[in-house]
Amino acid sequence: MSSKGPFNRIVLVVLDSVGIGEMPDAADYGDRGADTLGHALGSREVRIPNLQRMGLANIRRLPVHPVERPDGIFGKAATLSRGKDTTTGHWEMGGIITANPFPTYPHGFPPRVIETFERAIGRGVLGNKAASGTEIIKELGEEHVRTGKPIVYTSADSVFQIAAHEEVVPLEELYRWSEIARAQLTGEDEVGRVIARPFVGENGNFSRTEARQDYAIDPPEDTLLDRVKTAGLAVAAVGKIGSIFCHRGTTEELKAGNNNASIDQTLHALGTTGRGLIFTNLVDFDMLYGHRNDVEGYARSLEEFDLRMPEIQQAMRDDDLLMISADHGCDPGDVSTDHTREYVPVLAWGRRAQAGVDLGIRSSLADIGQTVAENFGLTLQAGRSFLREIM
Repeated sequence: MSSKGPFNRIVLVVLDSVGIGEMPDAADYGDRGADTLGHALGSREVRIPNLQRMGLANIRRLPVHPVERPDGIFGKAATLSRGKDTTTGHWEMGGIITANPFPTYPHGFPPRVIETFERAIGRGVLGNKAASGTEIIKELGEEHVRTGKPIVYTSADSVFQIAAHEEVVPLEELYRWSEIARAQLTGEDEVGRVIARPFVGENGNFSRTEARQDYAIDPPEDTLLDRVKTAGLAVAAVGKIGSIFCHRGTTEELKAGNNNASIDQTLHALGTTGRGLIFTNLVDFDMLYGHRNDVEGYARSLEEFDLRMPEIQQAMRDDDLLMISADHGCDPGDVSTDHTREYVPVLAWGRRAQAGVDLGIRSSLADIGQTVAENFGLTLQAGRSFLREIM
């Protein structure tokens, strides 16, 4: 059992893609000028008083006002790993620095990938390009229903996605195809995730379901989750956290398909989970708004999260700590729909934590994980803890 740290439980909430401005190497990634929060908050008057009180606008100049005395801890972190995707960002928080980025396929998958997959499932595929998941089923859904050929597509992320109508391809078959793809995608084509994307409805009214399944690759080393679990503590994974870490190092996985459901599950975990970590991903910022260049949707989603923050704080015990960050950027005001190479905010709050601590610029997202680890008497292979600064 780990030693007793100052906080009994830590709630780590990842606002998926909520970057806070370009990193120095952003131009190397085609992301010069990227500023997810700046563009979303500058689009109109955006009301996020709870995030402001925590210190969000004290990190750097933003289109919302800083507060004189933040009640939280604030700073920002760089991504030390190469890449700007979901897996890379979350793994770095978990203590793993990725030296070689996962492969991406902006022009679709090469014949060595697609033809091997087609032979294995016994039919051709549609699509094979980078696309929005909602747009590609609008474009190719009818042809898929007519032919039975699955829709294969990718995105700015390192993903191989397979979309199929539940009445054309049973879920079990779609999942089997996804497992085939996962087994085939190795070596230079080892993508971060294979994702089964079922949908329902009729032409002109297709919609994705929450029966999505992710097939990630195993982290190459122990992560924060593994070490917390091995210490005999709880690890409640909310939303897509379980799949990102290949369902490793968790004691409970609470499924949720959108931000509000993930917050509901976080509140549930706060009511039931013992000493340990509650790790939550809020996917809507990225999936619904960043990748679709929907600035207004992004701003509204920030307001909706802000409205629910007090629920999380009220559900916390006196010896709990809330940490809020992000895994990368996805600037909705950018010219592309790709992820963006940005710093991410680092916010923390707890009744027993110091208020108003400026963490400055952290050199790695692993600092977050190392802080969690130190609290539970553990260490990670990367990162510099800021636990003593906030106690």
